[in-house]
Amino acid sequence: MAADDDQGPGRESTTPRTSAAGDDRRPGPQERAARVRVALVLSGTALFLATAAVAAIVIAGDRPPSDSPAGTRATAVTSERDRAAPGTGRPPRPSTRPTSAQQGEWAFHHQPLWPFPSQAEAAAWEQLYRADGHQPWHLDAAATATAFATGYLGFTEITDVLSVSQVDREAWVAVGDRNDPHTRTAAAEVHLARYGAGPDAPWEVVGTRDSTFSLTAPRYGAEVTSPVTVGGRITGMDESIRVRVLRQGAPAPLGESCCTPAGGTDTPWSVSVLWRSPGAGVLTIVASTGSHRTAVERFTVTGVTSAGTTS
Repeated sequence: MAADDDQGPGRESTTPRTSAAGDDRRPGPQERAARVRVALVLSGTALFLATAAVAAIVIAGDRPPSDSPAGTRATAVTSERDRAAPGTGRPPRPSTRPTSAQQGEWAFHHQPLWPFPSQAEAAAWEQLYRADGHQPWHLDAAATATAFATGYLGFTEITDVLSVSQVDREAWVAVGDRNDPHTRTAAAEVHLARYGAGPDAPWEVVGTRDSTFSLTAPRYGAEVTSPVTVGGRITGMDESIRVRVLRQGAPAPLGESCCTPAGGTDTPWSVSVLWRSPGAGVLTIVASTGSHRTAVERFTVTGVTSAGTTS
């Protein structure tokens, strides 16, 4: 400062002086007082700066960083807590159960007549097939239709496949008598559907598509008791209709009626059939008609259910 630079009368410089021999001169009273004043000023400045720094830190801690939206951190903490599984305080693990869209929805809207009584048994066959190729004919609609006619229904003469049509997961197979030299008319058009959602789901017989010989009563899928009235319409001459009630696993027909005369053009026919069931399940009602040339010229089937034991 100017007062320190210009030394007036009776004042000593605050700058230390050195003797010719290089020894420091001992400061006087005024010099010591000046040093005290400087120390006080420096201490006050340091205290002010420290206080300002602390205030800045406190203020900065009360507001979000300038480069983040207000409330970002609080929102993140709250969101994490809200996602925690109840009673754990931890976020839940991702679900390992596939959604319905991943599973693919599947429903069977038919009566399973043959060869699988239930979807569980069809699925069990799928596993065996994938393991060792067990009974691959279940994947052949034509083979399944002819096996249904010759095996389950007992129409051993119905071995010929006249046509096969397939739409998505359903098929219609026209079958007939290979040994009949007089006609190539189909004995029936067997309706099949895939019994499952997978690519290896087997074919299941679910009914027939009828034309000149039909079975319209009882209604498809109806629950029936004994006796059951069976009927439909027929076109032909001198027909003789035989009706049987079948169930998979039963050693013999549960009921049978033979032989109802019929004929004409689109003429109604009807018969009452007594039958006995061992319990609830799906039943196959089959009606067939023949002539002097062959025992089975045409047949038709429907699927119904039994509520329980009947007599």
